[in-house]
Amino acid sequence: MANAREAGTQTVEVRIYGQVYNIRGDGNSAYISELAAYVDRKMREVMSSTHTVDSLRVAILSALNIADELFQANRRLEQLDAVVGERSSDYANLIDSVLRKEKVPSPESDRQ
Repeated sequence: MANAREAGTQTVEVRIYGQVYNIRGDGNSAYISELAAYVDRKMREVMSSTHTVDSLRVAILSALNIADELFQANRRLEQLDAVVGERSSDYANLIDSVLRKEKVPSPESDRQ
């Protein structure tokens, strides 16, 4: 009987750079296949641009390219997070300012 940890896992057969791999994971099979296709595409791009046939070298260069993409995406996400934080603070200050003005009776309301 499979334990609870293995119950949600599945094995997906993928092909990366001419090799077949059986990947076990919790994600859905389409997502795992998409990841494998991405890695395969990156490896083929590296192979065609460097004309390297050594699969280990191609794998390492591809991993570096993918890591670079990840780092750039994380940097961009941090920048966007900072912008959202600044704008949220600005909007909160603006709302506070408007609410304070509404609480203070205006000179026009005193005349009535």
